[in-house]
Amino acid sequence: MIRFGLCCIFREAPIKFRRTTAKYLLSLSGAARATHLSSICIDNANALYRALNFCVDNGIGAFRINSQILPVKTHPDAGYDLHELPQGDQIVARFKQCGNFSLDNGIRTSFHPDQFIVLSSPDAGVVKRSVADLEYHAQVAEWVAADVLNVHGGGAYGEKSTALKRLTSVINRLSPKVKSRLTLENDDRVYTPADLLTVCTATGVPLVYDVHHHRCLPDGKGVEAITKAAISTWHREPLFHLSSPLNGWGKGPCRPHHDYIDPADFPNCWRDLDITVDVEAKAKELAVLKLKADLASR
Repeated sequence: MIRFGLCCIFREAPIKFRRTTAKYLLSLSGAARATHLSSICIDNANALYRALNFCVDNGIGAFRINSQILPVKTHPDAGYDLHELPQGDQIVARFKQCGNFSLDNGIRTSFHPDQFIVLSSPDAGVVKRSVADLEYHAQVAEWVAADVLNVHGGGAYGEKSTALKRLTSVINRLSPKVKSRLTLENDDRVYTPADLLTVCTATGVPLVYDVHHHRCLPDGKGVEAITKAAISTWHREPLFHLSSPLNGWGKGPCRPHHDYIDPADFPNCWRDLDITVDVEAKAKELAVLKLKADLASR
């Protein structure tokens, strides 16, 4: 059975997640900053609970949680410990309620941390900050019962094979709570599925197969072959990504995403699989529901 996933935010449903900036937080006094952060975090925990309820009510089986659900959590100057905020324990308890709700209702949750997380970087400082951010994600993932922290391979830095070796080395040094959830996703500019499968094999980290990225950056392997190879890296339900190009194939740049998914872009070899498919489309919940209806009618 296909479990379709909604990514982070909503187009029409009245569910909003609040954000802030480090610049604004640092303009506040310590007490005012803590109060402001606490207000945002509890609102976001409540919004997550409503988002999960929406998924249950609409037959959506997975939800990707915005990485800024606890905004600027690891910022070197504006970062904070949630337990030190007003209502900190209440915020954690609400996130744990979200996790229990997800488990009780079969909703899979995941994170796709921001692109500044680069584990293959030759800069030790970048890697250190990336690992710290993954530790934050893993902490929240424990509360909300999320089983995926998905990242890209990063840059090639002039020598892809060397960068992949660094990536492998860093992954193998991650804490168990991060590594047990970590996944790697092929991208549309640097790393193909074939590139990352070598790292997945060496580290035991699963491959999140993004078929749209693969179509934009092919590696000589077909969709069916990579689907099988990606599934072999998973010891739980595989997670894949699906998008359609804004202008259609062969009519302009392939990278920008369309509001909706063209059903023809859904691989036939996925139809009978037990997988999660995150729908990366700008119309968000409308795109997920439309794709489900389109595929059901074919």
